[in-house]
Amino acid sequence: FVKADPLPPAAKAEVAALLDKLTASSCQFNRNGDWHSAAEAKTHLERKLSYLEDKNLVKTAEQFIDLGASKSSMSGKPYLVRCGGAAPVESKTWLTRELATVRAAGKGASAPSPAR
Repeated sequence: FVKADPLPPAAKAEVAALLDKLTASSCQFNRNGDWHSAAEAKTHLERKLSYLEDKNLVKTAEQFIDLGASKSSMSGKPYLVRCGGAAPVESKTWLTRELATVRAAGKGASAPSPAR
C-alpha cells in the first residue's frame, strides 16, 4: 500500500482559505436539492478533499474545485451557492471567483508597500 501524496502546501493553503471564505460568507450551499449552512458545506467539502487526496487525484485548488466542490459525485448535479438575496450560482463559479480573490490577496500581502 502506497500512501498518496498530500496536496502541496500552497494548494492546501488556498483550499483552506477558500473553505474559510465559504464559512465566513454566511452563504448557503445546495447539495442534491437541499440547502445547507456554509459550515455544513465546509465539513462535506473537507471530506471530499480527504477522499481525493487519498486517491492522489488533486494537486491544485482548481482540481479540488473541479473534482470535489462543483458537483455531487452521487447524482452528478451541480452544487449551488446562494448568498443573501442573490440568485444561486454554481459552486464552481463562486469558488473560482473566490480563489482569484484569495490569490490576489496573497500577492498583495507579500508585495512591498509603495513608498510615499
